[in-house]
Amino acid sequence: MTATRIAIVGAGVAGLYAASLLEQQGMHDYVVLEARTRPGGRILSASLSPTPGAVDTIASGDRDRFDLGPTWFWPALQPELDALVTQLGLARFPQHESGDMVAERSLHEGPMRMRGYATSPQSMRLVGGMAALTDALRRQLPPSRLALGTRVRQMRRAESHVELSAEDAQGRLVTYRAESVLLAVPPRLALATIDFSPALPEPLAREWRHTATWMAAHAKYVAVYDAPFWRERGLSGEARSACGPLVEIHDASMPGGHAALFGFFGIAASARRRLSDDALREHCRAQFTRLFGEPAARPRDEFVKDWSADALTAIAEDLDGPAGHAAAPAATAGAGVWRNALIGIASEWSPQFPGYVAGAIEAASAGLRTALGHAPTMR
Repeated sequence: MTATRIAIVGAGVAGLYAASLLEQQGMHDYVVLEARTRPGGRILSASLSPTPGAVDTIASGDRDRFDLGPTWFWPALQPELDALVTQLGLARFPQHESGDMVAERSLHEGPMRMRGYATSPQSMRLVGGMAALTDALRRQLPPSRLALGTRVRQMRRAESHVELSAEDAQGRLVTYRAESVLLAVPPRLALATIDFSPALPEPLAREWRHTATWMAAHAKYVAVYDAPFWRERGLSGEARSACGPLVEIHDASMPGGHAALFGFFGIAASARRRLSDDALREHCRAQFTRLFGEPAARPRDEFVKDWSADALTAIAEDLDGPAGHAAAPAATAGAGVWRNALIGIASEWSPQFPGYVAGAIEAASAGLRTALGHAPTMR
């Protein structure tokens, strides 16, 4: 059994940020347990690779990466995340929106070209994809503090600690003993995959169960090209479609790298499961060709990420549930043995930005204040 002061379950933005705050305060008595074999959670940026369509996030210095999860942040609305991006020295750039947009109402009508518009406040992206953020946070942590491929199966509340039982990457049982646990996985997923003993108070469990996991019902398609040919035609790369399969499309090009377009699927998760990734790619290429012209039919690489098929993101209730941002539930029990011993810090627990990257930063800061009894400070 490994004893530690704080166990952080999940190595997405929230878990990595909480660990980095502990490091900055000189507190090294913690461990981050991550079920995936990679850090980042729902942040996933795909690199071009020798094998088309393969997702490779190992080359952390590569700027030519394309987001399959969260893409944007808004500095004017999210100052805490903006300050972190600045502190970490990450390069940013505005979402490309110059030019006309395209819309299609049905397959029986040609696409309509119309005047584009700029979002306000301005959407920003990170050079190297949003994974540049999780890469930078991970580099602040000693490798020994991060246990990848470690899936927590049970948490048992004892008199003065929480005992966590997990399976490591080799399927062996490992046990951790922590004074408190920061839960950096979505509330609904935690309830479905972790056995809590004793059971969480029913009002709290009900709140967590009814909190939809952001992105769990979503899927994205990215097509990568040698050049942004749509810009040469005066198009922004933005499109809306009522006939799909993609309903909202944007320019995903990386400055100094390759050009790209990406879109959100409008097909329900249950319907997507009846189609192979190859079939989905074929339909998406055909749609891009309708909207942006014949060069769109020949991407140099393309990616599909269906988060509803990711067992470490979605459960059955997410497949056809609401895809919006849910209101934040309580982060810890109001009373009883679990109060302040188990604290939710994933993005869904953010009061201001539930589901957003900025929400993970806010929830992690608040959860750590609760666990430590004082506010963490940034240097």
